[in-house]
Amino acid sequence: MKIGKVILSLAIALVVGFSCASLPAQNSSPAKGASVASFLGRWDLTVKSADREYPSWIEIQEKDGQLSAQFVGRWGNARPLPKIEVHGAHITFVSPKEEEGSKEDMVYQGTLTGKTLSGSTNGADGTPWKWSGVRAPSLKRAKAPEWGEPIHLFNGKDLTGWKMDKPGPPEWTVKDGNLVSPGNGPELVNEHKFQDFKLHVEFNCHKDSNSGVYLRGRYETQVETESAGEPPSHHTGGIYGFLAPTPEQPRTPDVWQTFDITLIGRRVTVVLNGQTVIDNQEIPGITGGAVDSHEEMPGPIFVQGGEKGHVEYRNIIVIPAK
Repeated sequence: MKIGKVILSLAIALVVGFSCASLPAQNSSPAKGASVASFLGRWDLTVKSADREYPSWIEIQEKDGQLSAQFVGRWGNARPLPKIEVHGAHITFVSPKEEEGSKEDMVYQGTLTGKTLSGSTNGADGTPWKWSGVRAPSLKRAKAPEWGEPIHLFNGKDLTGWKMDKPGPPEWTVKDGNLVSPGNGPELVNEHKFQDFKLHVEFNCHKDSNSGVYLRGRYETQVETESAGEPPSHHTGGIYGFLAPTPEQPRTPDVWQTFDITLIGRRVTVVLNGQTVIDNQEIPGITGGAVDSHEEMPGPIFVQGGEKGHVEYRNIIVIPAK
């Protein structure tokens, strides 16, 4: 009787052991994978220093189990980050000091709570900065827009309807009926705000000069005569740092040229001097120096004055979607 019980117990143990061995091993990988997946995609960020807010943006991707990220900081274009890690609901990523004008790398620490990222970083001024983020909207329209009446944003006489984002000097001026950028001065922001629109603008970029037209105040269409050595998306007609003009047009200083730009959601078409150089392409995110990172909101047209040299503008006309 006892021997029978022993044999029966051994038999049960063998069956249970075999069954357990047949099951897939349980570890933290599925939970970790689900956690990482919740961070993937595009995020609109706002970084808060002691005296102001900076728009920012990040796109997080995963390939072959490895995370990577493209990041837009307080200025400039999207660039790859040297480090990004996710552990559970926590994220860490690093923006190099060389890109930030800082003495130390800026280390962003954050937590995902619901649909919001939030955390802190060591600011470029040496003090702690707070930051937060929400998922970037798709901005897809259900149907093609109907167009309204043209709005002339510049009267050819003065800066009525425009404001500089900071006091000069140098300042924007009006000369011979044209807006003239100051060179290393303030940006010039229009008081109207638009969601989807068609924009016509004429510009004359002087030699060795740089400017740009920000769409909704967030996506820069580049204007330049001094960036031949930079990536194609930094050339005239490109959406700075994201979309290159193709075919690229000759770099022509001191000549009047035209932009005809259509922006619907994230999709943009840029016609430069009658030639389509960007054809209904998606803009992934904001350009550094944007007015804000609230991509879901209407925004202004603004022209860049913070770069070197002088660019003239005239006949700035917007046809908004109804």
